[in-house]
Amino acid sequence: TEGGKWLCPECKVAGSIYDHTGEQVWRHLDTCQCRTYVHARLPRTTCKEHGVRQVAAPWAGPRSGFTLLMEVQLIDTLKECDVTGCCRLRSISWDQGWGVIERAVCRGRTRKPHRIPVYIGIDEKAFAKRHNYETLVCDIQQGTIEYVVDDRKQESLETYFREFTPKELGGVKAVAMDMWAPYIAATTAHIPKAKEKIVFDRFHVTRMVSDAVDKVRRQEHKALRAQRDDRLKGTKYLWLANRENVPEWRQEEFETIRKGNLRTGRAWAIKEALRQFWNYAYAGCAKKFFRRWYFWATHSRLAPIIKVAKTLMNHLPNMLTYFKHRISNATSEGLNSKIQIVKQMACDFRNRDHYKLAIYFHCGGLDLYPAEATA
Repeated sequence: TEGGKWLCPECKVAGSIYDHTGEQVWRHLDTCQCRTYVHARLPRTTCKEHGVRQVAAPWAGPRSGFTLLMEVQLIDTLKECDVTGCCRLRSISWDQGWGVIERAVCRGRTRKPHRIPVYIGIDEKAFAKRHNYETLVCDIQQGTIEYVVDDRKQESLETYFREFTPKELGGVKAVAMDMWAPYIAATTAHIPKAKEKIVFDRFHVTRMVSDAVDKVRRQEHKALRAQRDDRLKGTKYLWLANRENVPEWRQEEFETIRKGNLRTGRAWAIKEALRQFWNYAYAGCAKKFFRRWYFWATHSRLAPIIKVAKTLMNHLPNMLTYFKHRISNATSEGLNSKIQIVKQMACDFRNRDHYKLAIYFHCGGLDLYPAEATA
């Protein structure tokens, strides 16, 4: 104040006091294990340009029932546990806890520079059962979630791309994704030269082939059981694992089954052979290898393997882009795992908006804290 005057919150010009609000209360940091509150009647000032304006409390943010220092402590607690746990530890209500998260995410997203990552990862995360998904856009270099939107349709991803100009979109070097057609269509429609920049995730490719191996195993296990042969019982994860990851105590058992001239053993060998594809240094060499592998897979007389091999052949050009950009969705999968932990801590989410807020809060790489409290 200067001479009993207050600055207008909008233009910072000093004006006279108009009146005071009723008494307001803010929760502050505990003192000697006792709750502490700040009570104040805030002035309203008269501005020639803007009229009567409320003077903000310097110790608290707008629409907050906590002081800035208390809000910082709550954010630190919420980073370490779920909202329910924070409410118990800090003696606040559930609504107050989500209010802190909402304000923190709003601050962080407002401060975040408007830019599109150079290397983008696109993935999906289930919100609930019955095909309820969220589309996640990740910054592969920073390891952060950039955007969360409902569903996994073409329109879902396009809402993100529309936030940027054609020049900004042209700065994208590569986009890692699985072979989901709506994501491919959205990227092709908005990213210049997208066909040279889309990289199909190597781990997704491996999972597709592993799923085909498991289908062969189930079919053969059913046929063997009809003959009272239980060789394949309890071996599912042995066939899905990489050869070096088979547990030591089961390696002898696995080797015996694998050499038993089973269809599942042939499918597993085809899966293992494909891993060599990603070790090549040049796309041309990898392409030659894939064609040899494709011939083997399509002549294996194993329907699930033949089907997945043909799918991969149709998408081979964007598997070969891996050798130019060398990116995968490993970052996105890591963030997916972190999101799953957040879901488990919260015992799942019923509110979709809260789910998205939690993703931004824990995985967005945002500056969540009030600036005045950290200055």
